[in-house]
Amino acid sequence: MIDKDIIDRDNIPKHIAIIMDGNGRWAKARGLPRTAGHRQGIKRIKEIVKSANKLGIKYLTIFAFSTENWDRPKEEVDMLMRYLDNFLRNELEDLNKNNIRLLVIGRDKPLPDYLLKRIRSAEEYTKNNTGMTLVVALNYGARQEIIDAIKKYIILINDNKEDLNNLNEEKFSRFLYTCDIPDPDLLIRTSGEMRVSNFLLWQISYTEFYFTKKYWPDFTEKDLLEAISDYQKRERRFGRI
Repeated sequence: MIDKDIIDRDNIPKHIAIIMDGNGRWAKARGLPRTAGHRQGIKRIKEIVKSANKLGIKYLTIFAFSTENWDRPKEEVDMLMRYLDNFLRNELEDLNKNNIRLLVIGRDKPLPDYLLKRIRSAEEYTKNNTGMTLVVALNYGARQEIIDAIKKYIILINDNKEDLNNLNEEKFSRFLYTCDIPDPDLLIRTSGEMRVSNFLLWQISYTEFYFTKKYWPDFTEKDLLEAISDYQKRERRFGRI
């Protein structure tokens, strides 16, 4: 058991990103429908958001739905959209009460209109909060994000507002969905899979990775503390000696 007091409060990751994987397998292992795994996964989000906020983490990014997830059965996709809508509706007041700002990144289309309306309303409602920022990657794909950034820059070049010769890493980052967010210090992936699955490819160049075999519905505050404890034992050199 990792006690909160063991965590070095002066070395808390500023930004943690999480690939929440394993809802379906969690349900299957218990003889339950996949919907049960997603319901439990939503509950786990609530716990981890509260824990991260208490720890003083400034940015928490969760991978809620990828652009590849549209290939799942329509019934499951429709259900996930409703679950996300319910999460935003039910948790909005708690987010605001705890000074948490909500930011959703990803492409709008083909998200349903009712969910987009809920997202915009929630973002507006919490935009002045100064505590933790909860970033929800929804209909998100890192390659698509990079392509969208390139398109934005090309438009400015064509309008004579930018010069291709002036493009560098810092400037390019301003055109990403995460333009106002620092790169993750720590990336956590649950379920035992050891890949990043088209998530924040540009932003995780120097991120520390932490993989756990636990399925997302079993990932608790204790597991979050263990991941942070592991992170704090590492030496981050960013390519230097």
